[in-house]
Amino acid sequence: MVELAKRFDDGPVQLSVVAKVQDLPLKYLEQLVIPLKRVGLVKGVRGVKGGHMLARPPGKITVWDVVVAMEEGPVAPCAADPAACARYFRCETRGIWQRIDRMISEELKSITLSRLVEDGTEGG
Repeated sequence: MVELAKRFDDGPVQLSVVAKVQDLPLKYLEQLVIPLKRVGLVKGVRGVKGGHMLARPPGKITVWDVVVAMEEGPVAPCAADPAACARYFRCETRGIWQRIDRMISEELKSITLSRLVEDGTEGG
């Protein structure tokens, strides 16, 4: 997603290029893009100059959007859903997991792909 954000103004990018630059296996990247397309974060463009690109500007996509697309659920599902854990109503640690889940989601919602690109070019 960061590589697509870097190249957002250039139009569609072939996944083979992203795979090479990010040192990822192409087959793995092809699998990663499926849920991202499904939720509308990435779109495919057909044709000679086709490839993949962000469906929205990088400043409008948060890390949270990406995590939710890939993980399909909360960080700590046992803290969010009584059906996910038989001990939900008598769990001594549920409160801390709920706070951790809330803190992580708030932080991830505050970070956009644009910020990641900017931070990466600034060395930190």
